[in-house]
Amino acid sequence: MPDENDLSPREQQIAERYAAGCRYQEIAADLHIAPSTVRTHLATIYRKLEVSSKIELANRLSGVAAAPRSHVDHAAIISDLALSLEEALSREKALSEVLRIIGASQGDLNLVMPAILRHALDLCDAEFGILFEYRDTKKFKASFTLGIPTAFQGWLDDSGTFSVNDETGLGRMETQRAVINIMDVKSEALYRTDDPLRFATADLGGARSFVAIPMLAADRLVGAFTIYRQSVRPFSEDALRLAQMFAAQSVIALENARLIGNSGHPV
Repeated sequence: MPDENDLSPREQQIAERYAAGCRYQEIAADLHIAPSTVRTHLATIYRKLEVSSKIELANRLSGVAAAPRSHVDHAAIISDLALSLEEALSREKALSEVLRIIGASQGDLNLVMPAILRHALDLCDAEFGILFEYRDTKKFKASFTLGIPTAFQGWLDDSGTFSVNDETGLGRMETQRAVINIMDVKSEALYRTDDPLRFATADLGGARSFVAIPMLAADRLVGAFTIYRQSVRPFSEDALRLAQMFAAQSVIALENARLIGNSGHPV
C-alpha cells in the first residue's frame, strides 16, 4: 500500500498544502515555483498515493488507509482525470463567487474587480493581471491591477491615460476587437523598438506570455482584460476560454457601476 513516505520532500510540501485547501497560485507563491509545476507535481502525487480526490489525499496524509482499487480503476481515474474534475469544480465555484460578489457589490468596483482578477490569475495560471478601461481611440488607463511588479505599477500610475501603438497587444486588440494571444512579448519586432508600453510590460513587469481580451458591451469596447505570465508559456485554448469568462463578468460589473452611478442609487 503506497503512503506518504513514497513522496519526495517537495511533493510532500505540495500535497500537504493542497490537502489543506490551498490553491495552485498560493502553493506556487509559497514555494517559489510556477503554478503549472504545482499541477505537474500533484498529478505525480495522485499516481503515487493512488488517490482520486483532495479528500482522499487528506485522508492518506493523515494515515487513513484507502479502500482497495483495481488496476483498471487506478489507470482510469487517477492523476489527470481526477485533477481535471477538481479543476472544473474550482471553475464553477469561482464563477459562482464572482457572480455573488457582483450582485452584492452595489456597483463597488473596488470590491468586484480584485476578486475577478484573483480568480482569473489562479485558474489561468498567470502571475499578474490588469483591467484596462478604454478611454478613446487607442487610449487606455489601467484601472485595476493584481500581482503586478512594483516597477510596472509605478509606470502605469505615472502614465495615467496613455495612447498605444497599433502593434502593441492593446493596439491590435482595439483594431481587431479580438483576443490577442502573444507567445513571447520579447520575440516580437516591437520589443526591439522604443515602444514605451512594450518596454514597461517586458522589462519592468517581466512579462513574457500575454493575452488581451476585449471587453465588449454590445458592440462598444469598454476595456481590455489582460493577464500575464513571467515565463514563455503561451495560454492554451482552455485558459483563453476561462479568461474570456472573467472578462465578460468584468463587463457586467462595469456596466452595473455605470448604471448605478447614473441613477444615483442601486438598480
